[in-house]
Amino acid sequence: MSVNQSIKPITTEEKDNLYIGGCDLTKLAEKYGTPLYIIDEETLRCICREYKKAFKDYENIKMMYASKALCTSAIARILDEEGFGFDTVSAGEIYTVYKAGVDMSKVLFNGNNKSSREIELALDCKVGRFSVDNFYEAELLNKIAEDKDVKADILLRITPGIECHTHDYIQTGQIDSKFGFDLTQVDEIVNKIISTYKSLNLRGLHAHIGSQIFELKSYYDEVEILVKEIARINEKYNLNLDEMNMGGGLGVKYIDTDQPPSISSLAEAVTSAMNKYSVNIPTIYIEPGRSIISTAGVTLYRVGSSKEVPNGRKYVAVDGGMADNPRPSMYQAEYTAQKANNLAEKEMETVTIAGRYCESGDILINEISLPKLTAGDLICVFNTGAYNYSMASNYNRIPRPAIVMVKDGKARVVVKRESYEDIVKNDI
Repeated sequence: MSVNQSIKPITTEEKDNLYIGGCDLTKLAEKYGTPLYIIDEETLRCICREYKKAFKDYENIKMMYASKALCTSAIARILDEEGFGFDTVSAGEIYTVYKAGVDMSKVLFNGNNKSSREIELALDCKVGRFSVDNFYEAELLNKIAEDKDVKADILLRITPGIECHTHDYIQTGQIDSKFGFDLTQVDEIVNKIISTYKSLNLRGLHAHIGSQIFELKSYYDEVEILVKEIARINEKYNLNLDEMNMGGGLGVKYIDTDQPPSISSLAEAVTSAMNKYSVNIPTIYIEPGRSIISTAGVTLYRVGSSKEVPNGRKYVAVDGGMADNPRPSMYQAEYTAQKANNLAEKEMETVTIAGRYCESGDILINEISLPKLTAGDLICVFNTGAYNYSMASNYNRIPRPAIVMVKDGKARVVVKRESYEDIVKNDI
C-alpha cells in the first residue's frame, strides 16, 4: 500500500495515548500548546522515496514538489535531500527555497499572473524553468530577461481540455480555466517566441489537470495530449522540444471511502501512455504536492465547550478551526479524527467538531463517532499536512499555530507559533 493510501502517518501508534514519530501527542500538547501542526518526518521521506522508486525505470524523470501544499524552510531542506526540485507559484515560495539553500536550477516558476517584481527575483535567483501561462507573461518575461541580458528557459502551460472528477475549485485542466494556453493558441505563441521573443528558450510543454485526483485515465489522457502536441510542434517548426511537465494532483485518503491510486499505478499509467506512441521525450517532470506532504501531517486540538441542541446534535468546540484549516469551509472537505489522550475510554458518542471562529460555517467535521469527550481532551485530525498551514490566516486576529517535526521520539519546532505581537507588528 502506498503512503498516500493511508489516512494516518506510518508511525502512528495507539498506547495509553496516541503516538506519532515515537512522540506522545499529549506531551507535545503540553510542551508546544494547541492547536499544533505535527509533521512526521519518516512518513514524508517514505513517500518521497516511493515516488522515486515507482518511476525508477524512466531514466530522465524529475520530481518537483508542488510547494503550495506546504512551503517552509525545513520542508524544503528535506525535499532537497530526497532529490526533489520545486514547483513554485510566488516570489515568497521562491525566496523560501532559495534561503533553504536548494539548487535553484531545480526550481520551476509557475502561475497565471506573475508580477514584474516576481519575475525579476526569479531571474536573479536563477530558477531553472518558467512555466509561461499566457501572452502577457511571455512578452513581460522576454522584456525583463532582455534587459538583464539573460535567456529564460521556458515551458508553455497548456489547458489540455481534461475535466477530472474532483471539486470544481481544484480542477485546472478543463478548457474553461484561468490557467494556460488553449490548444488553439499554441501556434500563435510558438510563432511569437521564434520570431520575436529572442530572450525565451522554449524547452517543452506543461499541463496540470487538477488536484485530489483518483482516476488514472485522466493522467493517461493528459500524457497522450502532451506527447501528440510536442510531436506536432517539433515537426511543424523544426524544433526539438525535449521536456514534458505533467503536473501532479494525485489524491490522498482523507476518509475511509476515499480510494486514491497507488504511486506505482500512477507510474504505470504514465509510462504506458508514453510507450503507446513510441516516442522518446528525454525529460518528464512530475509535480506531486498533496500526496507528498498531506499524510505526514496531523493537527492537534484541545476540546473546550460543548453544546447539545434540541434535534439531538452535539457540538464539541476545539481551540482552532477554519483559520488553521479552511478546507472544510471552502471545499466541503472531509477529515478523519481520533481522540489523542486516554485511549482506554470506550463510551462512544456522535459529535460535530466545531471551530472557535466567529462563523456559523466553522465546522471541521460533521457527525463523527468518537470516545466521550470532555473539556481538556485532545483531538487529532489526520491528513492535514497539505493546504492547512499554507492556507491559514489570522482571522479574528488569532495567531497561527506552530509546526513541529517528529522523528524517533524527538520533536523540533520548524515554524514558531505566532504571538500577539506578531499580529500587530505591521500595524501603523
